[in-house]
Amino acid sequence: MDILQSLPLDREDPFEPPAELARLHGPLHRMIYADGRPGWLVTGHAEARAVLDDPRFSNTSQGAAPPIKELAPPEGLADLVVPPGFFIAMDDPEHARYRRLLTGRFSMRRMRLLEPRIQEIVDGRLDEMARAGASADLVGAFALPIPSLVICELLGVPYDERGRFQDTTARAVNLDNSAEERGAAGAELMGYLSELVARKRAEPTQDLLGELVSGGELNYEELTGVATLLLTAGHETTANMLALGAFLLLSRPEQAELVRNDPGVAATAVEELMRYLSIVHIGPIRVARADVPLAGRTIRAGETVTLSLPAVNRDPARFPDPHRFDVTREAGPQLGFGHGIHQCLGQQLARLEMRLAFPALLRRFPGLRLAVPAEEVPLRPRATIYGLASLPVTW
Repeated sequence: MDILQSLPLDREDPFEPPAELARLHGPLHRMIYADGRPGWLVTGHAEARAVLDDPRFSNTSQGAAPPIKELAPPEGLADLVVPPGFFIAMDDPEHARYRRLLTGRFSMRRMRLLEPRIQEIVDGRLDEMARAGASADLVGAFALPIPSLVICELLGVPYDERGRFQDTTARAVNLDNSAEERGAAGAELMGYLSELVARKRAEPTQDLLGELVSGGELNYEELTGVATLLLTAGHETTANMLALGAFLLLSRPEQAELVRNDPGVAATAVEELMRYLSIVHIGPIRVARADVPLAGRTIRAGETVTLSLPAVNRDPARFPDPHRFDVTREAGPQLGFGHGIHQCLGQQLARLEMRLAFPALLRRFPGLRLAVPAEEVPLRPRATIYGLASLPVTW
């Protein structure tokens, strides 16, 4: 059995998983982490769902025995203390306590109420692009502003202060930065949101963060942690999907034509883009609390398991002809939003933003095309969320 020396990240084709993953056979593989410790890589869809469903797998490196220490990139793990409120890195019952406070605020019903405003934000960005000329960087002009403005309005974060959180988030998720640099960026972001929580405690506001402050169920540190998680996840992931998804659609004109002209295609297109691109390319990561059988092997207590979503979402056992991009595909659940109790809280918001943004962009600029050769579009393979540094386009 081949043993991976690290998690493959670099891609020869921007839309295909790393070639090393394609050469693997079977759903479960031995992997050596950066500190020399052996672990496991899951590439099978059914096996990934099993891990994410199983409470015997902990969602924090603190569950390891002994704890995982100073795991350098590309694994992206570190033996950090999870801040209060940062529930994505917690297990139940702590995780459930925070999740319970937020689930209703991201329900389908609530998201439907936001649709007119999100459409207005999308149209506003397209108007700005049209006024600015016949070319743009689609990352800066479209992909990043839309989810940033949406999550700012939802949380109650002043959009004119976006420079502070966009820059710090970008530095925090860049694995080319040292652990110290990433940690400093994260601390800077939490410092900003701590200030914002203090302002809302002094002057209550009618927004999600203001409601949490007024509710009194979370203390100051918990409010800061929750705000940090929601703000970061609310713009970083969707921005990368909008940019990379637009790049893919421009590279597949026949698929873009379907998204542009067929209103019924938008929803399936979003699911297929999530499956095909799998921008969460590092993890999820779990630690076994007990010995767990998986794919004919035994994961020992204390061992770390990394899921490779780019491989999982191309599993031929789950998706017929998995390397074919088809916006009309209805082949079943992709795991881009996760699965189980930690499934993405804001997934319906992200779906709505993409469902509105992609068709609107393609309809508004029917002549939209790359302004540089595809191989010159700068990628971000060393970020915790895969995406683009920029996307030069013209029309």
